[in-house]
Amino acid sequence: MKRKYRAVLYILASAFCFSCMNAFVRLSGDIPSIQKSFFRNAVAMVFAGVILLRSEEKFRFDKKNLPWLFLRASFGTVGLLCNFYAVDHLALSDASMLNKMSPFFAILFSYVLLKEKLTLFQGLAVAAAFGGSLFIIKPSFTNLEFLPSLVGLAGGIGAGAAYTFVRVLGQKGERGPFIVFFFSVFSCLIVVPWLLFYYEPMSGLQFLYLMGAGLSAAGGQFAITAAYCHAPAKEISVYDYSQILFSAMLGFFLFGDRPDIYSLIGYVIICGMAVLVFLYNTRWKREMPGEGKRDAGLS
Repeated sequence: MKRKYRAVLYILASAFCFSCMNAFVRLSGDIPSIQKSFFRNAVAMVFAGVILLRSEEKFRFDKKNLPWLFLRASFGTVGLLCNFYAVDHLALSDASMLNKMSPFFAILFSYVLLKEKLTLFQGLAVAAAFGGSLFIIKPSFTNLEFLPSLVGLAGGIGAGAAYTFVRVLGQKGERGPFIVFFFSVFSCLIVVPWLLFYYEPMSGLQFLYLMGAGLSAAGGQFAITAAYCHAPAKEISVYDYSQILFSAMLGFFLFGDRPDIYSLIGYVIICGMAVLVFLYNTRWKREMPGEGKRDAGLS
């Protein structure tokens, strides 16, 4: 139980760090999302590189995992860019909630790519969560936030796919720090051509905000890694949704964000589905005939 309590504290710390990352990204002002992602990932690249340098295996990896590493990095980069764009154009809590659709999309991608069984309960939970996201997106040609909301949802889809490929790499024995390092290097290199032609000068304060975003992201990565080392994902992943509360508070005090009633309904539906899947994984599944051996993790 002590390990589980520690895991909960770690994942709460991770949620707070990622909320701070989004806040710093927005505080950095009117800088292109691609430029923001470069500096955010550059900091993570340095942290992961130092960890690898201090390890016995250094930067060695299994070449057979290279296609999976590229897939993880590609979808992760798309997810990150879309999330940063949403953060700049939506209420902080709305952008965070759309990004938190990623676990539900991870269930779908695990079913399609890994052939993991998808139960009726999981399918209904995914459908309900997507319905909740529509309350946040509010589809309408007259809604000025419609496009940023769709981009934010695309970020959640990209992150869900990336998490699925991380799971594949974990099953194949690839080290976590190298996965983070490869993703960080890839995402930095992929935007360098854009930066060479469209780089926008930054003030000292903007640079510090982006360094804060990178440090917060690194803290979040280390904390969430520690959390999942102390307890299974299915037992603690629901606590990651505390990021929505942290983002709502930071958004209110820093930017005066006030989510409307439809967004609040969407929050309740999505978080409610996350809690139900959490209960299903930790309690109900063992009591359902034929469900005990199925893997239905929300990770």
